[in-house]
Amino acid sequence: MLVQPVAHTTGGTVRGFLDRGLAAFRGIPYGRPPVGPLRFAAPAPPEPWDGVRDAFEFGPVVPQSGPLQAGPTTGTDWLTLNVHTPDPGSAALPVLVWIHGGGFISGTAGDPLYDPTELARAGLVVVTVNYRVGAEGFALLDGAPANRAFLDQIAALEWVRADIAAFGGDPDRVTVAGQSAGASSVAALLTMPRARGLFHRAIAHSVGGNLATPALAAEVTVALAERLGTAPTAAALAGTDPWQLAAAVTELGAALPGQLDRWGRLAHTGVATVPVVDGEVLTEEPWTALAAGRAKGIELLVGHAREEFRLFAVLSGRHGSFTEEDARTALAQLAPRPDGPDAYRAAFPGASPEALVEAVFSDSLFRMPSLHLAEGNTAAGGTSHLFELAYPAPALGGVFGACHGLDVPLAFGSLDSPMGRHFLGDPPAPEAVEVSRELQRAWIGFVTTGDPGWAAHEPEQQLTRVLSARSETVRYPGQASRGVWAQGGPTRFDLV
Repeated sequence: MLVQPVAHTTGGTVRGFLDRGLAAFRGIPYGRPPVGPLRFAAPAPPEPWDGVRDAFEFGPVVPQSGPLQAGPTTGTDWLTLNVHTPDPGSAALPVLVWIHGGGFISGTAGDPLYDPTELARAGLVVVTVNYRVGAEGFALLDGAPANRAFLDQIAALEWVRADIAAFGGDPDRVTVAGQSAGASSVAALLTMPRARGLFHRAIAHSVGGNLATPALAAEVTVALAERLGTAPTAAALAGTDPWQLAAAVTELGAALPGQLDRWGRLAHTGVATVPVVDGEVLTEEPWTALAAGRAKGIELLVGHAREEFRLFAVLSGRHGSFTEEDARTALAQLAPRPDGPDAYRAAFPGASPEALVEAVFSDSLFRMPSLHLAEGNTAAGGTSHLFELAYPAPALGGVFGACHGLDVPLAFGSLDSPMGRHFLGDPPAPEAVEVSRELQRAWIGFVTTGDPGWAAHEPEQQLTRVLSARSETVRYPGQASRGVWAQGGPTRFDLV
């Protein structure tokens, strides 16, 4: 008879279950429920418990916003994490801590997309983390710390440091990883002194460039509070139902195009509540901090998809319909430097309006932040391994291309998840399986030894692994975009 696995943590004993030959523990609290007097506060340590706590179910979903949100669940124990381990009795297994994406407004660690089975079977202890998103995690509020979501993530990493040995993991071999908003979180953590020493390697897929100034974030909070008929303070908003507040974030995101004249680049994103460069929790753009030597480098695996923006163009129904006016607006708002629009047209001679829109959105939101994070980390004394996903999703005749988010099911091997099937087919194409295996090998090798299987990205050779049906290591493929952005990565969003 199989015995349910048990682990003894500093908070108390947890009982897990056997999942396809692995020991799984779900819904372990790393912080107290951030409600009541703790609403909008920094995370507080969890209350210890007596006896054995069952860890069979994922924790409640954090209040969500946006069109891709998970549905409401009961309960407010939002600050939980999950552990999958191949051997709870081990003492030295490498650890992967996953920070999910979702545009800073949605996402949950229990998404089937993040099924850790394949990675855990390869010998990794995999931790997936829930953290506050939307207004709960990022709205700039008088009377509350900024960037509470980042503080949640640090609290989760502190839990890993203290307790992962009870699950067979080595607290001195921790890699933190994320995609999109999760990758932006990883980038921020690289520069936070409080996070230093809590992880030893980092993986960042599609690092986001959407950071706000305090002035812009304050106006967003005022607009949010006006929708709810209350004041833009932590004390006033604490009386608002969390899911009602999340719904207001959704409504404000949908109204962002009407704020172009005042909120500028933020209005293009569809997401109102983003991280704030507040000067305390987050002092500056991560790539800038690293390049200037204000943060130490680390072993970093970082990359982006070739056609990042294609996903959003398709989902919005705009793919194939962008006009010259759309291109002029996008270039004026998103291209760097006063001469950025002209520089883009010179770098992409003869490009259609559609191609220019896709290039500047992909570059400003994901590709250039990822590239400049790699280069900044190298300048700070770290080692950066860079990749570009060029394999196009075969679904719907290939309309998605090598788009944002395609790398996640490939890296986790979750090809049979709803998103995996949506992008890659059911069953997946043989080429997709091979790309998935290569990316998984890269992750496992990097987490275990620091080597994903290709040479590091250095300033002169700029070696980059291009992942496709026939992968190759070449000079960074996006030289045209790199030239336009040569003077630095994206800067924080501000009022116009």
